Amino acid sequence: MQLIQRSLFTLFALFLLAACERAPTLPKLNSHDVIVAFGDSLTHGIGASADTAYPAVLATLTSRTVINAGVPGDTTASALLRLPEVLAEHQPRLVLLCLGGNDMLRQHPAAATENNLRLLVRTIRASGASVVLIGVPEPKLFGGAPDFYARVAEDMQLPLEQDIFNNVLKDNRLKSDSIHANAAGYRVVAERLAEFLKKTGAL
Repeated sequence: MQLIQRSLFTLFALFLLAACERAPTLPKLNSHDVIVAFGDSLTHGIGASADTAYPAVLATLTSRTVINAGVPGDTTASALLRLPEVLAEHQPRLVLLCLGGNDMLRQHPAAATENNLRLLVRTIRASGASVVLIGVPEPKLFGGAPDFYARVAEDMQLPLEQDIFNNVLKDNRLKSDSIHANAAGYRVVAERLAEFLKKTGAL
């Protein structure tokens, strides 16, 4: 009897662990739903043409409208100022949030960047849209995405893709310069994001 009880307890513990580790999911997008890619130069597509930036490629891969709302040089603070207008204009169902690189380049305090990301997420959710958080690697050799992306994602129950740009920017064949992808790199980003959206249930 005790053996059976221990076995049941172990199975229950494993079930709870699996539930805790399960990634947050997203509502399924309809064919007419709009996705907004909101970010800085990585979203805008510096290093490639407009039609090879990742939002344009993602639109083709997903058969959805994907708005490129990337502004080169944008920080999390400046993005907060323009976000309400972008949300009002496009009324997205999903926002791909990719910011923080310029904060790091300008050596803004990590705590301020993290707080701004949380405010961005709250503003997006208040509009009725869902959010995918995309991590940006630190601008240094072997620099992955800072820990604050994972903290924001965990605390706010967000799907997080923190490896895409880190992997692309480590491959010289996929870069236009040290901090931007080229057309081939942005295609990889779009392909990975399309798979990620399928995984989370959005597609």
